[in-house]
Amino acid sequence: MTYCCGILVRDGLVMIGDTRTNAGLDNVSTFRKLHVFREPGERVMALATSGNLSISQSVVSMLSEGMENPATGELDTLKNVPTMFQAAQLIGQAVRRVHDIEGPALEAAEVKFDVSFLFGGQIKGDRLRLFMVYSAGNFIECTVDTPYLQIGEHKYGKPILDRAVRYGIDIYDGLKIALLSMDSTIRSNLGVGLPIDTVVVRRDACDAELIYRIEPGEPYFHDLSERWSAALRAAHMAIPRPPYITPR
Repeated sequence: MTYCCGILVRDGLVMIGDTRTNAGLDNVSTFRKLHVFREPGERVMALATSGNLSISQSVVSMLSEGMENPATGELDTLKNVPTMFQAAQLIGQAVRRVHDIEGPALEAAEVKFDVSFLFGGQIKGDRLRLFMVYSAGNFIECTVDTPYLQIGEHKYGKPILDRAVRYGIDIYDGLKIALLSMDSTIRSNLGVGLPIDTVVVRRDACDAELIYRIEPGEPYFHDLSERWSAALRAAHMAIPRPPYITPR
């Protein structure tokens, strides 16, 4: 299990992802799920993965090494596609190609082809965009009306996003809300855990302003978690009790 979140606001993009993977309670490992592709001043892209680790790693490797374009005979990679939309299409093509290669063997072993991606960033001359790519290779794009997307174990972290995320908030308030969403998920699901990888991209900078890994015991995240728990306790104590009393 995993949890990854992307928030697209007026000033830029925030993406975070945990690193815990498990194949049973006695086989827990740490793997990076948030990958950054960058050419400062020209393009920056972040790709977060969820689902079967072997499938997602195959897709990421295929995107890095390139896939042959039948029209040009050249290798298409995330470093040379001209637009973010075509980059999202390339990810979908890679997912379908991995399915063609690995799908029959996985089906024979009764293993579900389960993978999804968050893909965000900006290419010079194009706008900053955020997509979610499904296991069939199709995708949707983040909008101003709902300026966030999630993959993986999303239900525990969704309420705070619904209540707090707005397109006009500051980019680092977006990071704070994303981390609160991650903290809520970690509290409720043992399949999600530290370290947490974070990326912040300022609009039109075409580079990452922040690439940071939050390790276990990191002071800010620990303080954020404790303050959020205390704030929730104080909030529920400040709200009047329900007036529903059964008449005697």
